[in-house]
Amino acid sequence: MSDKSGIIPFCRALGELGVEILSTGGTCKLLRENKIAVIEVSDYTGQPEILDGRLKTLHPRIHGGILAIRSNKKHEEELKRSGIQAIDMVVVNLYPFEEVVEKQMGVVEESGLASSERIAEAIENIDIGGPTMLRAAAKNWQDVTVICDTGDYIGILEELHKGAASGAPTISKETNFRLAQKVFALTARYEAAISNYLSGGMEGKFPQTFTFQGEKIQDLRYGENPHQRGAFYREGRCEGVTDAKQLHGKELSFNNILDLEAAIGTVREFETPACVIIKHTNPCGVSALTLDPSPVKGRGEEGATRGVFIAARSCDPLSAFGGIVAINREIDPQTAEQIGKDFYECVVAPSFSKEAFEILARKKNIRLMELPSPPTPPPRAVEGAYDIKKVSGGFLLQDLDAKRIDIRQCPIVTKKRPSDEEWAALDFAWRVVKHLKSNAIVIAGEEEGILKLFGAGAGQMSRIDSVRIAISKFDGMDQAFPLTKPVVLASDAFFPFRDSVDEAAEVGVTAIIQPGGSLKDQESIDAANEQGIAMVFTGTRHFRH
Repeated sequence: MSDKSGIIPFCRALGELGVEILSTGGTCKLLRENKIAVIEVSDYTGQPEILDGRLKTLHPRIHGGILAIRSNKKHEEELKRSGIQAIDMVVVNLYPFEEVVEKQMGVVEESGLASSERIAEAIENIDIGGPTMLRAAAKNWQDVTVICDTGDYIGILEELHKGAASGAPTISKETNFRLAQKVFALTARYEAAISNYLSGGMEGKFPQTFTFQGEKIQDLRYGENPHQRGAFYREGRCEGVTDAKQLHGKELSFNNILDLEAAIGTVREFETPACVIIKHTNPCGVSALTLDPSPVKGRGEEGATRGVFIAARSCDPLSAFGGIVAINREIDPQTAEQIGKDFYECVVAPSFSKEAFEILARKKNIRLMELPSPPTPPPRAVEGAYDIKKVSGGFLLQDLDAKRIDIRQCPIVTKKRPSDEEWAALDFAWRVVKHLKSNAIVIAGEEEGILKLFGAGAGQMSRIDSVRIAISKFDGMDQAFPLTKPVVLASDAFFPFRDSVDEAAEVGVTAIIQPGGSLKDQESIDAANEQGIAMVFTGTRHFRH
């Protein structure tokens, strides 16, 4: 067993119930050290472990005892003739193949571990005997209890003790069937991870055959619309919205989860205190404390959580109503009071102070979600984890769009260079624009030490329409300062014409960041030079469909 947590008290309790225990070398040694009676498998089979431990349990005395149908007289006679005892319970957890492969990623980056060494290490962590015993026991679930999850130990012991009190320690067929289902789900995932790795994943390629599996977390009331069914699944070992713990409020809906994913993904872009408000998967309010907190009236990060929420809400108060709020710092009472002034579907944060929770929990239906300290930047995809989009009859597979760039290293294509204030605003705008639906435009700037979204245009069929929507949002803001500070614009893809630059200039945009790459890039550059606008090309596009 690779995971021996809980095995000592579990086996001690089994022994007290009169259960005879068989075990392989390492676990057997551990049990004996803890004064638990155990028979080593090699003593029972008469066959020692060989091939450096590759062969331990593949033996008729093991698998015959697992697979024999107890009500089949022929099976019973064959067991007796071969001197095989029936095995009523199988407890196995598998070699940690997925964990080993995940760890390899960091090792390769740090030490340059050769591909052949990686493969050898991965192959030695492919379990053979474990899955075979699990599958055999699960196949014979009517007679055999099979445990592949350490979390099931307590429940099994409770059921055995309940049976013992009535005369004999037994496990119900209903429990056995449920445990068998878990086994086949586990072995399917395990084989999928191996297949995805060996058929391309180990070389950073897309596997020739890709197998995807999820574990159901919960059924949902419905899908995107009431006439659609829905359920929520966890993908393997990936981090994300599946790790969020609901502390209060109504059950999450299908759309809540999609919006939470968008909110978490956006707020993870920022290291300083930040707030994101999501509506229909698009950010309608985003703010972050500048890297130099001194302009925030000398308060540093004190009061910053409240400040970034107020700033995010002010971006587009009408759209923010009923949205999803994500903050990357603990929610304090002052912030909770501000959030409580309006209606929001969900609030997600690393934690809530006791008083802040009590304030927000006054609202019966608001969903309060705790997601401890999300990683920054966004989590790197582990081997076998991709961005998957379903299409009729198939699906598309791609890497996660987690690329970060240092925009100050990007080429400046205009005569004017961005000022320090413009660089800060451009960096903020570029982090935000990748999270809006294409065509995406962001207008942003700094207000009293807080960088914030001034206007966003998303999901339009033409880029100029997105520019005009962003401008209309910007024009509609109740600005607390005259336009003496830099206002910048970010575009998720290149400008096909100069019209976007010209319209941006009319509302005071002083710097633009965009990927570049259009046949008419020079027209946009010329327009920027004519208007006295700085322009930076990133060379990276952030389409989001």
